[in-house]
Amino acid sequence: MRLLLVPVLIVLLAACKGKTKADTLFINGTVYTVDSAFSKTEAVAVKDGKIIGTGTTAELQQQFDAKETVDLQGKFMYPGFIDAHAHFYRYGLGLQTADLTGTTSWEDILHRLSEFNKVLAPAKGDWIIGRGWDQNDWAVKEFPTNEQLNKMFPDNPVILTRVDGHAAVVNDLALQQAGITAQTKLTGGDVFVANGKPTGVLIDNAIDLVSAKIPAANEKQIKDALMAAQKNCFAAGLTTIADCGIDYDDVLQIEKANASGDLKMRLYVMLSDAKKNYEAIFKRGKIKTDRLNVRSFKVYGDGALGSRGACLLEPYSDKANHYGFLLSNPEHFDSVAAVLYKNQFQMCTHAIGDSGNRTILNIYGKYLKETNDLRWRIEHAQVVNENDFALFGKYSIVPSVQPTHATSDMYWAEERLGPKRVKGAYAFNDLLKQNGWIPLGTDFPVEDIDPLKTFYAAVFRRDAKGWPEKGYQTENALTREATLRGMTIWAARSNFEENEKGSIEKGKFADFVVLDTDLMTASFEQVLKTTVLKTICGGETVYSK
Repeated sequence: MRLLLVPVLIVLLAACKGKTKADTLFINGTVYTVDSAFSKTEAVAVKDGKIIGTGTTAELQQQFDAKETVDLQGKFMYPGFIDAHAHFYRYGLGLQTADLTGTTSWEDILHRLSEFNKVLAPAKGDWIIGRGWDQNDWAVKEFPTNEQLNKMFPDNPVILTRVDGHAAVVNDLALQQAGITAQTKLTGGDVFVANGKPTGVLIDNAIDLVSAKIPAANEKQIKDALMAAQKNCFAAGLTTIADCGIDYDDVLQIEKANASGDLKMRLYVMLSDAKKNYEAIFKRGKIKTDRLNVRSFKVYGDGALGSRGACLLEPYSDKANHYGFLLSNPEHFDSVAAVLYKNQFQMCTHAIGDSGNRTILNIYGKYLKETNDLRWRIEHAQVVNENDFALFGKYSIVPSVQPTHATSDMYWAEERLGPKRVKGAYAFNDLLKQNGWIPLGTDFPVEDIDPLKTFYAAVFRRDAKGWPEKGYQTENALTREATLRGMTIWAARSNFEENEKGSIEKGKFADFVVLDTDLMTASFEQVLKTTVLKTICGGETVYSK
């Protein structure tokens, strides 16, 4: 009997010796690779944080000897979701302030602030900060005034920022510290005045006068912000975030958290349009590691539609003779384009209104001249004149859009724009046609952090209650395949990272999300009920349900 066992053992040992070593083998799944053929498979092998093989479960079990095997039990694996436009660091800091999202009135805000104040117990002079309100969600859709804030907080400066960051309500103490009076005038901003005094409502650049007076976060607050943001992003299935508009000093804090091993989230950072940031990064040069990529700048073209700061070619339909405004003179955008073109950095400009988009498209075209691979981006590309869509394709300009903006704004967008002009708004399919690809994001915390809501809004163009039944301007809905590509490989491409992430292919980072739902066949009700089961980043399970 022993003699018979010897050949069997030799065969088994030879079989094991012939297998390739792997760290983890994921088997028995429905794996959407999002490769060029949009192929499906069953299993993935991982070693040292990268994909070393894909195929059927039987093929990979025969080919690889893994330390760990994870049975996906038929569940659905996708490339880790990539948010092409969000505010990761600011979102984390915001978790330390008063959450005003979903408030239904100014009185509701005051109540939340009162409750928040009981927990915070601020000392005299401490700032009270909140964010997330939207007057369009209120019964009375008008900006408030600050009399009640002054009574509630006579000894503390207060700033409450609108959900999009383009409007704020502050109390008189904050106005005084910022030196704002009824006579304050500035480019790209507005101070609301009534009866000869500021009401406390500030628009766009006027907000910066107040926020400049807020003490900078300390190292502990920054670290806590990064960790809190990372935790929530991983739970949502996100493995890479384009963080749109932070300072070079913040990048140094991110590098510290990377070095300690605490920050595992991959970040594509756009530095804010500020002299200190240009000087610092041009001196150092582009930064590229597996988890941090700094090679672009975020520039701010105009305001937001919700606060009527977006710059339009014709007046707002609901406010006579009001066009919105650019946040800087066109000469500024031209000078930025010149220096970024010279230094080979990517330019990413926030543009909402049709005039804002036209201004930036033409300035980009001056430098790009023709088709190219520089991937200069317009963030939001929210309202585009019918004559300007072709400029995206002509100059290879990337429209970086956020589908949930359409389903958040659809209740009132036509009031702002009128029935003809609104057809050029949230026109994702028309924009996709220009270059054949389009990156998608959430713009969190302006919108919800959940990328599944991006998928839902892009494909179904409805709100959470299923309204409107036939969808909103569905001629500009995206297909399921295009939407998944926009959340993965096209988002990676917009960051110059398509060769290392965005699809499940050999040699790329082992960044995956496992869901309980097949997004390619699910009904709209099923998409909203989808659960993230696992998030894997660099082969490591960073979230598990």
